[in-house]
Amino acid sequence: MWDPFGTLGRALWIGGGQWAGKSTVARLLAARHGVTAYHYDYHDARGHNDRRIARRVALGEPVCAPDLDAEWVDTTPEEMAASTLAGFPDRFGWALDDLRGLVSGHPIIAEGWGLRPELVAPLLDSPRRMIVMVPSPEFRRHQVSTLSRAGALDHAVSDPVRAQANRLARDRLVADDAVRGARRLGVRVLEVDGSLDADGVADIVAEHFGPYLPKKCH
Repeated sequence: MWDPFGTLGRALWIGGGQWAGKSTVARLLAARHGVTAYHYDYHDARGHNDRRIARRVALGEPVCAPDLDAEWVDTTPEEMAASTLAGFPDRFGWALDDLRGLVSGHPIIAEGWGLRPELVAPLLDSPRRMIVMVPSPEFRRHQVSTLSRAGALDHAVSDPVRAQANRLARDRLVADDAVRGARRLGVRVLEVDGSLDADGVADIVAEHFGPYLPKKCH
């Protein structure tokens, strides 16, 4: 795979489910080890959205505001998960374009739920360059009940309660798919259950990535 600066070959990958602490862990490892963190969700919600629109135009598809009720209320979680998973390959290609343009003296840690094990695997010289983080069901429920941003659906819909339930069920299905893919490919799965704080979880991930991380910054 085209990799002009060797970025993809030296990258470390954190995939998995929503609200497992992937972004927090990547930021902590960046601060500790001086590595460069790439946040998939940030780019996917901004520059990649422009690319989605351009792709629809190129394919002759309509470009219009989404029907939020159709997307969040009237669609089953299974349909939502299938649609999300079907969109990941194109979105992964856009993330690779971002990463190819990065040049760093240290490894890059790329994190995000769209970094699926089956998509990342062809880039790996060892399964140890990736880890999949997923929240336990209990921890996810705890987040929803205690963190407003973890429990909020930022869309105006006719039935917010149903939409939120659909969203949470979709997220679980997408996370379960990542776990199955990781286990099939020999990639480590880390279930985050809230028993450790963010630094404790980062310690586990740092140990996993140990052979590839620079010495800890002081």
